[in-house]
Parts: sequence; structure tokens; C-alpha cells
Amino acid sequence: MASIYQSIEILSKEKGIDPQIVLDAVKDAMLAAARKQFRTQEDLVADLDEQTGGLQIYSIKRVVDAVEDPVKQITLAAALKLDDKAELGADVREKKPMDVLGRISAQTAKQVILQKVREAERDSVFSEFQGRQGELVNCVVKRVEGQDYIVDMGKTEARLLKKEQSRVESFSVGDRVRCVIKGVERGGKNSGVVVSRAAPELVVRLFEQEVPEIYDNTVSIKACAREAGERTKIAVFSRDRDVDSVGACVGMKGMRVQSIIRELRGEKIDIIEFSDDPVLYVTKALSPAKISRVTIVDPVEKHMEVVVDDLQLSLAIGKRGQNVRLAAKLIGWKIDIKSEEEKRREMESRMGDMVMSGAPVSVLMDHGMTEAMVEKLVGAGIGTVERLGSMTPEELEAIPGIDEEVVTRIQSSVVAYYSQYDNAETQDAAEEEAPADQSAIEAAIDRESVAIELDGEHPEPFRNIETGVLERDLAKHEQALLEETDEGEVLDLGKVEGLSAAPSSLRSFAHADLSGVESLESDTIVKIDHSATK
Repeated sequence: MASIYQSIEILSKEKGIDPQIVLDAVKDAMLAAARKQFRTQEDLVADLDEQTGGLQIYSIKRVVDAVEDPVKQITLAAALKLDDKAELGADVREKKPMDVLGRISAQTAKQVILQKVREAERDSVFSEFQGRQGELVNCVVKRVEGQDYIVDMGKTEARLLKKEQSRVESFSVGDRVRCVIKGVERGGKNSGVVVSRAAPELVVRLFEQEVPEIYDNTVSIKACAREAGERTKIAVFSRDRDVDSVGACVGMKGMRVQSIIRELRGEKIDIIEFSDDPVLYVTKALSPAKISRVTIVDPVEKHMEVVVDDLQLSLAIGKRGQNVRLAAKLIGWKIDIKSEEEKRREMESRMGDMVMSGAPVSVLMDHGMTEAMVEKLVGAGIGTVERLGSMTPEELEAIPGIDEEVVTRIQSSVVAYYSQYDNAETQDAAEEEAPADQSAIEAAIDRESVAIELDGEHPEPFRNIETGVLERDLAKHEQALLEETDEGEVLDLGKVEGLSAAPSSLRSFAHADLSGVESLESDTIVKIDHSATK
């Protein structure tokens, strides 16, 4: 039986667990087998003899004067036969026969031992790998279970799930793969260590191995967004002005990044420079597309709108939206991407909505409508004056609480509301078109009157009143009709074509080539004195 200790030592080393845990598992197994064999309610304990290495089962009973429960109590006289040091109130142990434990009990003990050891192994793995998430490990494919790979990590096995695999990769038993520890599951079907080849941390760890500047923290990786097998975007930042962060990751002739691409089976990698300015950051994150402008919609919720040229829209969105999706993951903002044409239509639609929205019905309270009427209209879904004005009396009466009298009052308020705009327009038009009054015209004529000296043929001077009428307008009507009056012949300029309108300005004539004209008055009547020409 001394070999039990050796077996426990060997098992504990193989599983990487504490030998005391294995020993406790063996004791629990023996107790389970004994309870199943003896079918008793006694308190049983298992003890391992360190000298002989044998296991012994004992039942525990309390020493009392009067036994009430024979299963758990014993008299003092009976207890002294088992232990000469027994006393009242103490516990004594009574041996149970071990030879009666048969094959079924042994099988039960085996199952209990395996279960306990498995739980102890799972706890040991959990405690060891719980703090190692994101760590890069080298594994060997051990076997294939369905669509999952079971890989050997040395001390334990790990599971590479289907969802944690790149769609362009496939492995065979014995292949060496580099993975990152995704997590540790304590219970369930997939309990144990879970590794991943699709996590963004894999790309980060590969860059840390390939780029010395990242390893010594001269260049840091700020963010990484990845769709395994398709494309990865990674943002880097340099703490040294003399070190180009993007150039350090790319390497001479692209050697550094090409080795990572080969490890990822040809996956495309975009390396961009990190920026604290979200506008500049998203402009670089959406490369290779050219961005026209960026608008921050909500800085708290991290929502922005990006506008690109119509020809750049498909490039900015990417295949199945991949480019903009990765950019949003990389910067941590919600991105709405639109073309110039789409943005223009949106603005036109928004402006149209603003024009069509109209004034609220509450403005009618200034034109005779009560607050109760306004509340009834708003409750019926009528929120603007324009909507109210387009409704018929029958439609208004269909609203609860509105009768014919209220309809009449509503119509009066609407008419009064629109009348204020009509009156304002009429007044403005009148102010623009109204001519100056008569006194203003006569004052202007008096100020601008000048004496014109006539030549030798016209010795008597006359005054030329400014009327705004050009000389050529008078000259072209030489045969205008004359009217005979007591004061002589009179020419009515009102009957002359083109001269009937009131003058808008006044001007002086430098010369007057009108024979027999004595004077010209502002009332458009010219008197002609034939005696002046004789």
C-alpha cells in the first residue's frame, strides 16, 4: 500500500496540481464508496496511515449518558471498549470493515478520483492563465475536433475555436502555429484555455516582435481594428520626433510588415499615424479615400459625419463596408459617410422642410384665438397656421370640441394673421411708387429756375422751367395740335406722345430752339406769342 503515495506524487506532477489535492480526492472517493456500500447515515471519515500507506474508514460517534440516536451516539461503556481514553462529550472513532468493499465500490472511487483531479487541474489552469490574456504563445496542432483545433501548449491543451480562426487558414495535425490567449473558461463544454488567430492582439504582438522601436516603447500602438483574413488597420504613435512611426513599422523596403503579412497568410495591413484630433484621425483612418470635409455631430456620443467626393464614395466605404467599418472601430467613433451629391440633396430637403414647416398655431393667440382652441388644434395634430388655413370648415368641425362658432372664430384669426402681411406689402409698395407732393415739386422748380438769354432773333428773354423733358422730345413734335384761346394759341403737351407722364427729375436746357416760345410752365402748357416772332 506504500505505492499509493508514489502514485499520488506521479499524478500530481503530471497534472501540475498540489499532491494534497490528489490525496483529498482519494479520501473523498473512499468515503463515497463506503456510503454506497454500507448504506448508512453515520458520519464517516477516511484516514491514510502514513506508516503502512493503507486507507481506513471510520464512523464518528458522540459519547453520551443516554443514547437517543444510536447512529450518531454511543454510551460511555461502549466507547471505552473502542478507546480507553474516551469520556463523556468526546467523539470516538469506530473502524469499518474494508474487505467488504467490492468492484462496484472501487469503480465509484475511481470515478470520484478522476472527477476531483479534473476539477483541480481546471482550477490550476484557470489560475495560471487568467492573467495571461493577450499573450502570444507557440502551439502545435494535436488533433481536430469537428471544426475546432486542439493545440498543445506544453503544460496543457488549448482549444482553437472556429470563430477564432481566419477564414483563409487551415492546419493539419503537427503544424506549428502562433496564437494569442483569448481567455480561460472554467466550466462548460469548452472549459480550459481558448486561443485565437483572429484577434487584433495577434497583430499587435507580431508587430512587437518584428519592430524594435515598439518593443522599447519608442513607438506605441494606440489602436488596432481587424477583420481576420481580409484587412487590418493599426494606428501608431512615436514618442520621439526623429522617429517616423509608420516608417519604423513598415521597415526598409517593407521587410518588417511583409513578414507579418506572410504570417497572416496575405492579410492586408494599413498602418496610419495616430492623432488626438478626431478630424485628422478619421481622415487618415479612411485612407486611401480622399476626404472633403468632416463634421462633428455629437462629441459626447462620439458621432461624426464625413463627406467625400462622389467618385471617392465607393473607395471610402470599401468592399461590403469594410473600410469605414474598420475606421470606426479604430477611432472609436460612429461614422456617417456621405457623398457631395447626397449631402446636397439632404440640405435641400432640410431647407424645404424648414420652409414648409410654417408658423405654429400659437401665433394666432395674438389675433383673437384662445389658448383652449390652440390646445385642441395641437391635440388633433394641427401644428401650423398653413395646415390650419388649408382645412375646410367640415374638417374643423370634425375635431372634438370645435363647433360652428369656433370655426368662424378660427377663420377670423387666420384671416387676420395673413392680413398683416398683405397690409405690410401694400404699404411698402405705396411708399416706393408714390410721387412727391405738389409743393415739393414747385419748390424744386423755383430753386432750379435759370434765365436763358435769347439770340438776336429772340431779343426778349424767357425762363426755362425744368421739367425733365428733353429737347429732342419737343423737337420731334413740330406739328402738334394748337388750341385757340383768348390769350393766343396754346400747345397742350398732354396730347403729345411720350410727354404725358409726370416728370421724375428736373434739368436745365442750355439752348432753346423753339421760335415764338415765350415761356414753358410746369403744368405742361406752353403759350406761344406770335407777336414775339414778328
